[in-house]
Amino acid sequence: MIPVIFLTLLISINVFIFGDDALSGSNQIVLILSAAVAAIVAIRLGHKWETLHKGIVKSIGSAMAAILILLLIGSLAGTWLLSGIVPSMIYYGLQILNPTIFLVAACVVSAIVSLATGSSWSTVATLGVALLGIGRTLGIPEGIIGGAIISGAYFGDKMSPLSDTTNLAPAMAGTDLFTHIRYMAWTTVPSILIALIIFTVIGLTRSQEGVINDIEPVLAAIDDTFYVSPLLFLVPALVITLIVRKVPALPALLAGTLSGALFALIFQPHIIYQVSGMDNNFHIAAYIAIMKSMYSEIAVITDHAMVNSLLETGGMRGMLNTVWLIICAMIFGGIMESSGLLRRITESVITLAHNTGSLVASTAGTCIFFNLTASDQYLAIVVPGRMFADTYKKRGLKPQNLSRTLEDSGTVTSVLVPWNTCGATQATVLGVPTLTFLPYAFFNLISPFMTIIFAYLNIRISRFTNGGRKTEDGRRRTEDGSNE
Repeated sequence: MIPVIFLTLLISINVFIFGDDALSGSNQIVLILSAAVAAIVAIRLGHKWETLHKGIVKSIGSAMAAILILLLIGSLAGTWLLSGIVPSMIYYGLQILNPTIFLVAACVVSAIVSLATGSSWSTVATLGVALLGIGRTLGIPEGIIGGAIISGAYFGDKMSPLSDTTNLAPAMAGTDLFTHIRYMAWTTVPSILIALIIFTVIGLTRSQEGVINDIEPVLAAIDDTFYVSPLLFLVPALVITLIVRKVPALPALLAGTLSGALFALIFQPHIIYQVSGMDNNFHIAAYIAIMKSMYSEIAVITDHAMVNSLLETGGMRGMLNTVWLIICAMIFGGIMESSGLLRRITESVITLAHNTGSLVASTAGTCIFFNLTASDQYLAIVVPGRMFADTYKKRGLKPQNLSRTLEDSGTVTSVLVPWNTCGATQATVLGVPTLTFLPYAFFNLISPFMTIIFAYLNIRISRFTNGGRKTEDGRRRTEDGSNE
């Protein structure tokens, strides 16, 4: 436990000193220092450095597919902004706001924007602030409004292939991105539906009068800047079709990226000139704008400050901090794994897990523990992911069971901890204390229980098969985990 205790203490100090900036490099250094501590412990126990080094290389190698996907997603986000796809999603999403069902609408709109951008943080910091102001004018308590915004934003973040945590969880568990998203939908959709029902009941029992005028300038700013049309959704439809047809992630994302670039040429030539900084020679301007959208930061400027904050993306370069974090985490995980230290810790926890339900519950509890102690959602995914990966395989459980649990409990509960980077950031941005919106962040509260309930009831638990032999629970399984 010495390396884990060292990691937890140093991360806590890091977050206290650096705050939100801890992800810019200091957390990565802490992971490397923790790996060094783990190596010292392992060598004292008789392990050779050559073995630990091979473990590091193997661990990083296992994450390379996720790293490539993450980089490509940065490019996709850039071309989808340049082509007007993301702005169109925001535009149509905002139009479903209605004062009579404000809480449900706020949750749904936050989910749509977060799904489109892949970021709960930017959604809360921009659209969330506006929605909070609107809700206050309607006389709704700020805690309930904050809960609706947080619930929607984290649903979208959790289900978006553009999200870093959605890429990180399958990388740690050993599955691919789209399998993870498809499998996660089984627990995530019921969780958000229950949350929406609760918000509907709250909304219907409150007297809500007023007109939402603040949204009109936002819609006007997007409409004046971009060519907005349902035709732009052909590109996301293409990517969804490829995913459904089980095309591998890299080709599917590349197709989405290039299609976005093509649609930018067709529908948004004026945006191409703005991003390129040129006012003539369209061919060169298009080349510059498309290349910049893929590899670098771009921003589309409108006459509305909040919209400007939404219309920014970092391209591949914007993903480098997360890639850096993954590599450093895999160095720590590789030493812990190859030396047997991780297995020893896991064995202590696993002794309490006698069936699939208790194993998933132990995983969820560990994720929440790291959110409380390490104060960082990335660590709450990385460390439990490395701890439990082998155990799930040995129990005949496919890795998507683990990746789903990591997201259902690690990603969504981070914002409920006041001293966690997520909880502290969202509370500061919204101006609503974490403990004030916590009781109303229904999606975030329900998700860990939903994944545990599914495990105990043996619903959508995907297992490996071995010549048709019975699995550990004595029931025969098909390849996709359903009952034969």
